[in-house]
Amino acid sequence: MSTNISKKTREDLLNKIKEIRAFISAAPQDENTGNLLSYLSDLEKDVNGKKYGLVFEEHREEIDEVLDTHTPVLTEEKDLFIDKGGQMNFLIEGDNLASLKLLEKTHKGKIDLIYIDPPYNTGNKDFVYDDKLVEKEDEFKHSKYLSFLKKRLVLMYKLLSPQGFICISIDDNEQPDVRFLCDEVFGVDNFISCMSRRTKSSGKTTNHISANHDYVIIYAKNIANVGIVGIPHIDQEFKFEDEYIETRGKYKLNQTLDYDSLSYSSGLDYPIELNGRTFYPGSDYSKYLERKNGKHQRADWAWRWSKELFEFGYNNGFIVVKEKSDGTARIYTKTYLNATIKHNSNGKYEVVISERRKPLSTLDFLDAEYSNDNAKKDLKQIFKSFAFDYPKPLSLLKKLMKICYSNSAIVLDCFAGSGTTGHAVMKLNAEDGGNRRFILCTNNENNICRDITYERIKRVIDKENYAASLKYYKVDYVPISEQMYYEYADELLKHIRELVELENGINFIGNAEIGIVLTEEELAEFINNVDDFARCKKLYMGHDLLPTREQEEVLAERGIEISIIPDYYYKDLQER
Repeated sequence: MSTNISKKTREDLLNKIKEIRAFISAAPQDENTGNLLSYLSDLEKDVNGKKYGLVFEEHREEIDEVLDTHTPVLTEEKDLFIDKGGQMNFLIEGDNLASLKLLEKTHKGKIDLIYIDPPYNTGNKDFVYDDKLVEKEDEFKHSKYLSFLKKRLVLMYKLLSPQGFICISIDDNEQPDVRFLCDEVFGVDNFISCMSRRTKSSGKTTNHISANHDYVIIYAKNIANVGIVGIPHIDQEFKFEDEYIETRGKYKLNQTLDYDSLSYSSGLDYPIELNGRTFYPGSDYSKYLERKNGKHQRADWAWRWSKELFEFGYNNGFIVVKEKSDGTARIYTKTYLNATIKHNSNGKYEVVISERRKPLSTLDFLDAEYSNDNAKKDLKQIFKSFAFDYPKPLSLLKKLMKICYSNSAIVLDCFAGSGTTGHAVMKLNAEDGGNRRFILCTNNENNICRDITYERIKRVIDKENYAASLKYYKVDYVPISEQMYYEYADELLKHIRELVELENGINFIGNAEIGIVLTEEELAEFINNVDDFARCKKLYMGHDLLPTREQEEVLAERGIEISIIPDYYYKDLQER
């Protein structure tokens, strides 16, 4: 029988605290007694704290200090707007903790897929904390990293939709800790997979064994509802065509109708007459007679399909008779790429047209196409030279998006780096006709957001002629320390438009079909502007506006849809 030593130690400490409390309570009371009892309560709380999980020293960042005294807002860089039709996408420049807090206002419970490629914290100048590189010798490097990541993961969890899931690229250096951290934030029951990914095929090593892989960790918001589907099934055996090619796709012949490996069933042992010829399971009439007379093995020859299913399959093109050179023949069933036979709600057979899919395998990312070498090839097609380490390939991001249940998903990457996620969204949309949208967040260290992330999106839109638009926002800060709300409310009001655009994927500038009014003066001006008013179909209105009866009647007569802007857009983050 095992002994829980830690539990016994805690119980001993709690008993000692209990004795101290009793002693203090029995002693003469003074002004310090209450403080001492309060201290003991704090000690009890600590002793009774979490007993299993990831334990680390929590650290504050410079951005925490900023957010204590300021609230973040968005300001658009209008000269960087890209208007090529299609879905509206967003690139946010600034600390991603502030960006995530703003997204909590606009996208709480709305993100279908989050992909992040955070710093790997190797100590090789890949992780900046408070504007300083974290070195290998820093005794708090893991605690700083986990503090940094946990705050962001907590916000990402809030952003995920009920069907949403998150994919995290990480290597051996922090993989165990990140798993523990995700167990805490997302819940251990919502773990889906930790998939190995080939990073390179060969290379130097300093650890005796060459390290040629990292990982993609996947967690669901809720495992019971997660929107993960199979990937399109691609098999070279699907090489034959028939008259159903347009709807069913190609087919393969990999199974005969008869078999002898499952438990024998007399109901599946019957003659089939086709083209003046009679077929029996196993192609032996005498053996058929023996089986029908009860002389058969536990596993013996029979058809895979019932007579009813065979007749339906034959009448609907699922049967092929293959002649052999010796004059014999076998019956084969067609397996179509995009069609299957199923029972309908009436119990009848029907042909169901649907894309054939298979589950993503934990071995799928071991192919060379998912390596960093492939990612560098992707970038070389866009930039003649680039100073960006360890980019991720388009193939990786595209496959992760393919397992997302919706081809209209909202995809978030708040460690956007070189912009692979945005590029992959546009490329996949062009390939399968999807309407996915992306939101990218990154700081502008070494001008990466402007010169790499934005420039990549801009160039691929132009080069590939993608139907996609992009708004570029910067995170700014409004001071709120020691101020009443009314003292900075007008400043927040100046940045409401960006939040409305971000949440709804729209652009107010130059779009006469939508409008926004935040004050009574703007509402009156809008109604009096005949040209704009006449073309408007939807009006976003400040939550505290009270239109007059005449204004309400005019808006109703025009059939303008009114959308009230949520009141929490106006508040600083500390009030939420």
